[in-house]
Amino acid sequence: MTKYLKPREAAEYLGVNVRTLARWENKGIIQAIKTPSGQRRYDVESYTQSFLPTKQTVLYCRVSSHAQKPDLNRQVAALQALYPEAKTIKEIGGGLNFKRKKLLELLTQIMKGEVNRVVVAHKDRLARFGFDLFNWLCEQNNCELIVLNEKELSPQEEMVEDILAILHCFSSRLYGLRKYQTQIKNDPELCNEPFKQNSNLTTVKEP
Repeated sequence: MTKYLKPREAAEYLGVNVRTLARWENKGIIQAIKTPSGQRRYDVESYTQSFLPTKQTVLYCRVSSHAQKPDLNRQVAALQALYPEAKTIKEIGGGLNFKRKKLLELLTQIMKGEVNRVVVAHKDRLARFGFDLFNWLCEQNNCELIVLNEKELSPQEEMVEDILAILHCFSSRLYGLRKYQTQIKNDPELCNEPFKQNSNLTTVKEP
């Protein structure tokens, strides 16, 4: 006999949350009926493991610059030693940049239910700020977020680290601007490059 359960009971039975059940119902992974009073009941026997996306453990490793590649390699080696079968994502980019290509790809996979565990060496490898938001997003998609080196900081120490991270970010940008200004000073032709590129455009007079 088919076993129909209330949403919360079915979620607990299958080890997921109620929102996941709703998504599965929309995708046809699990069948549901409505009672005369309009309440949903899920047919847990219709649930088929083969319909689920293949879930995987992902190791996310990041450094801020190419000069830190040795540190990136150390992160990869440490995480792969603990999770040799996991997929490894390596990325070079600032911790304040939330548009990092591989980070966004990872978040997309998590929201699709394709990842059941993300492992990082430190919290700031995901982002300098907003770690709690990443953790919440993982929880909502039944994905475990593991931080290997999680040190406890006092509120004062945490504030100092945040301020130093911001200062480092803006000092790096300032250094880049100064470097570019020096290049322009030594090679004035750089200023004319945009004009040279547009020199072949035809000017159209307004009627």
